[in-house]
Amino acid sequence: MTQSYDIIIVGGGAAGFFTAINAAEAQPKLKIAILERGSEVLSKVRVSGGGRCNVTHACFDPRELVKHYPRGEKELRGPFHSFACGDTIEWFERHGVALKTEEDGRMFPVTDSSQTIIDCFLSATSKYKIDVRTGHSVQSLFKNEKGWKIDTTKGSFSTTSLVMASGSNPKMWEMLHELGHTIVAPVPSLFTFNIKDARIKELPGISALATVTIPGTKLAAEGPLLITHWGLSGPAILKLSAWGARILEEKKYNFEIRVNWLHDQDREDVLTTFAALRTENGKKQVMSRSPFGLVSRLWESLCSAAGIGKETRWGDLSAKQADALAAQLTESRFQVTGKSTFKEEFVTAGGVSLKEVDFRTMESRIVPGLYFAGEVLDIDAITGGFNFQNAWTGGWLAAKAITLATEATNPL
Repeated sequence: MTQSYDIIIVGGGAAGFFTAINAAEAQPKLKIAILERGSEVLSKVRVSGGGRCNVTHACFDPRELVKHYPRGEKELRGPFHSFACGDTIEWFERHGVALKTEEDGRMFPVTDSSQTIIDCFLSATSKYKIDVRTGHSVQSLFKNEKGWKIDTTKGSFSTTSLVMASGSNPKMWEMLHELGHTIVAPVPSLFTFNIKDARIKELPGISALATVTIPGTKLAAEGPLLITHWGLSGPAILKLSAWGARILEEKKYNFEIRVNWLHDQDREDVLTTFAALRTENGKKQVMSRSPFGLVSRLWESLCSAAGIGKETRWGDLSAKQADALAAQLTESRFQVTGKSTFKEEFVTAGGVSLKEVDFRTMESRIVPGLYFAGEVLDIDAITGGFNFQNAWTGGWLAAKAITLATEATNPL
């Protein structure tokens, strides 16, 4: 027996729940179902931000906000003028969830618990009698003149409006391709770099504000750089991995990076500093303290790599040693030999081609009555709450468009 709904949302994640709740709030009488293939809903929300849920970012200018999206920058300009970070904050506050801003702009619930967001969503779905069906893996999508028929592992459903909020699910992408959509091949985004190098082998946990570039490309990023047991991580690396997702996949994650551990100083600046130190601190040992504020162990490692011994004094530093140390500080070369997923927050570049979506409504330009929200589209962002913001914005626009269309079709 086929169960009929006004709106069916495939995917029980952030985008799916936000779409369902906003549609129900606009028209409480609508019959809405969320179909989730797993045994749990909102699993990505649960692990986000180390279990705190990085809800959004304190970036309130849509023109600045779009710059955090390697894929989707142009397309999201319009949507962010309709629903952006300020709207997200107001939405959650209206639903009893206060958010706080951290120094780097990331925003979390004041409770520091992702369960607060999950409880908020589950409370709303209960209030509006939205059916949340877990263990419903979609097997087929069929469109006819009346609407949609969706077959799952636990039964069949029909609806006039179908929202795909299925995230990075290859099976769903395949079904959408069969319906006529172009799927941009998925590749990983937001990953850390695997590096085996004596200079950083004994330094896990040490960080520095740095600039990282990839020779032969235009890829460059600045920010905190973190040394790990397996290589390099931190915001600078994650930005590079996002912006370079396709380029680095083509390189099979085997490439060279150059690190400027001093962020905004170049080789000449460093050599000028060294010249002054020779005169002013000639009797002091070079390794005793970094004149640039680097952590001692990192400074000592870079000095060793430049051929400078523990007893070497500034006054005895040769031109060759000075040049070698300046190179280590401002353009250290490291060979990347692979990648690692960043925590549990797996993000994919790829999905439904953005050319085939109307970003005023999030409706398919190929198949009427089909809407999208979240990572199912070829949109992804750097870390900081931006991927969730895309989910909230897409879900809000899809809900608004569907409920307006329903209102026009069935006026009271």
